[in-house]
Formats: sequence, structure tokens, C-alpha cells
Amino acid sequence: QVQLVESGGGLVQAGGSLRLSCAASGRTFSTYSMGWFRQAPGKEREFVGYINWSGGSTYYDNSVKGRFTISRDNAKNTVYLQMNSLKPEDTAVYYCAASSLRFGTARYSDFGSWGQGTQVTVSS
Repeated sequence: QVQLVESGGGLVQAGGSLRLSCAASGRTFSTYSMGWFRQAPGKEREFVGYINWSGGSTYYDNSVKGRFTISRDNAKNTVYLQMNSLKPEDTAVYYCAASSLRFGTARYSDFGSWGQGTQVTVSS
């Protein structure tokens, strides 16, 4: 298991940008693929994207493709979510998660460690 802490959320106007960070504890961070999910009020948690163990491969949901970018720095045990061209419908609590499936997965049940979440609010 790895402990995860997200940061960087906040309030931004539509069209703006935010960068979320997720800091992980433990020396095995580089063996995990990392995912980002989000949950809006009254809705189920949904997949945003993932990055594989090395950072060489990423995958995104169609709703964020071309606007969001996931990256990681294994030396710093940190994964990032760069969010550009934000829309009001991106408003949600954003969670990072770790999976032992090194090459990446979009399936919620494949993630064994979760952060506490960080709120992102996009105003129109």
C-alpha cells in the first residue's frame, strides 16, 4: 500500500487552468500506475485518466482528452494532473489512486490506495 495526499485544488474561472499534485509515501511508488478520478455532487466517482509506472504511457477519458495531462516524477514520488481549458462541468472532488497494475488501468476496482481528494470548482 502507498499513502497518497492530493493538493492544488481551488476555485478557477471557466477557461482557466489548475495543476493538481499527488504526493506518495514509500519507496515503491515507481512500481505503481497512477490514476485520477473525480466525483461531482450527486454523481458516481468517474475515471479521468492514468499514467503507467514509468510515465511513458497515459490514457484519458474522452471528456478530458486534449485538455488534461497527467505526468509523474518518480524521483519526487509525485504525480500531477494539469488541467487546462476548464469547464464548469469539471467541478468535482479529484482523487488520485495507485494500482499495482504497472501498465495502467481505468477500472476503479484495480486501485488499492486512494488519496483524500481535493476540491476543484470552476465558475462560469
